[in-house]
Amino acid sequence: MPTDEDIRLALRLRALADALLVPVATATGLPPELVQGFVEGTTTGAVAAAKEPTKKRKVSAYNRKYKAAFKRVSKKYKKKNGEWKKGGFKSAVKQAHKEAKK
Repeated sequence: MPTDEDIRLALRLRALADALLVPVATATGLPPELVQGFVEGTTTGAVAAAKEPTKKRKVSAYNRKYKAAFKRVSKKYKKKNGEWKKGGFKSAVKQAHKEAKK
């Protein structure tokens, strides 16, 4: 339930928006309702577009093979503590691509 302060703040913001939109409407020669509708429509459209979920890409067969090969090969190019050996990552990538092509 909105409080009295929330309502007063909403009314102030509405008055400020109207004060900004009226000069724009008179300068452009458009009716104030049209300008207001345009501004409200573009902002709500932008919010809706930002919330739209993105589609996930389909993983290719080659990518699946490469991923498995990389996991298999990477063990050879790592130290006991899990860090990469010098030049190990680059070598692992090359080897995994080579195996995935087969």
